[in-house]
Amino acid sequence: MNEHAAGDRPLTIRAKSPLRISFAGGGTDVSPYMDERGGMVLSATIDKYAYGSLRVTGDREITVQSFDYDTVAKYVVDEPLTYDGNLDLVKAVINRLNYHGPRQGLEFYLHNDAPPGSGLGGSSAMVVALVGLFRHWRHLPLAPYEVADLAHQIERVDLGLSGGKQDQFASVFGGFNFIEFHKDATIVNPLRIDPDLLNELDYNLLLCYSGRSRGSDPIIDTQIRNYVEGKADAVAAMDELKELTVRLKNALLRGRLDDFGALLHEAWQSKRRMSTLISTPHLDEIYESARRAGALGGKITGAGGGGYMFFYCPFGTRHHVAAAIEKHGAQVIDFSFEFRGLQTWRVSS
Repeated sequence: MNEHAAGDRPLTIRAKSPLRISFAGGGTDVSPYMDERGGMVLSATIDKYAYGSLRVTGDREITVQSFDYDTVAKYVVDEPLTYDGNLDLVKAVINRLNYHGPRQGLEFYLHNDAPPGSGLGGSSAMVVALVGLFRHWRHLPLAPYEVADLAHQIERVDLGLSGGKQDQFASVFGGFNFIEFHKDATIVNPLRIDPDLLNELDYNLLLCYSGRSRGSDPIIDTQIRNYVEGKADAVAAMDELKELTVRLKNALLRGRLDDFGALLHEAWQSKRRMSTLISTPHLDEIYESARRAGALGGKITGAGGGGYMFFYCPFGTRHHVAAAIEKHGAQVIDFSFEFRGLQTWRVSS
């Protein structure tokens, strides 16, 4: 079957998949804790995205251009792609999905609104976008749950990367979600929140880049080891974090935003006890400065160690908090909530 558009123009598909901020529960979505005790996460997607474009060509090459890494790589379409630390996420998706139908020459163009190691789930969002490109092109019968699960399998099983399940599901579904994780099932509960309340939450949240990126694998590996070894404080912290995640969800649904902000602080204290690598002196300085300037609470957006942070700032304090954290090298980032998840479309010209 000729996959080219009319007039022999190459068929082009594009995808955008949103990044997320995690309010609470991150880490409880990681095995084996998730399998044995169940996990839960409260998160929301924002207007920052992983973008992908796929062009179907008439040759026998696969070309990948990553604007984030300023890299162009070429591969032979008939040969399995080996994992060598260079564009492995892309290669893993291609290995999984370029064999549903005739093998085709392909060109990929990829970029992300957040730098690597940001803690906004950018890597998982990119995998989701890539799976979305193949689903659209090959008309694969994949429901949203199946797209998210496949993206998770590609990262955690095919590539053996440490991490949980929240990022893939948040990016596929979009919006505000309370997500429950069990050994054999994941349940995404979309939250219906009053639009005025969401505007106020958006107004009061301050997102910033800490100025330092991080690799999440060592942090997650330490957290897993603490649980497997039965370290009582770490396990208790994870259990407390789940309870606080429920309380945060309830405060949000009931419109108690100042309670929500205060609970963020409690959740961050529990999160820090899961691994000594989650925070650093630099991050502690930023956090304490924000609190002294009026923020009720906040946290790192990802596994920890660096990347993005956010703070809940009651009315009248946001500019004070911004000035305080900027003295420590943090950069305030404008954002809004995004209520759509994975989107794909065909380019007609």
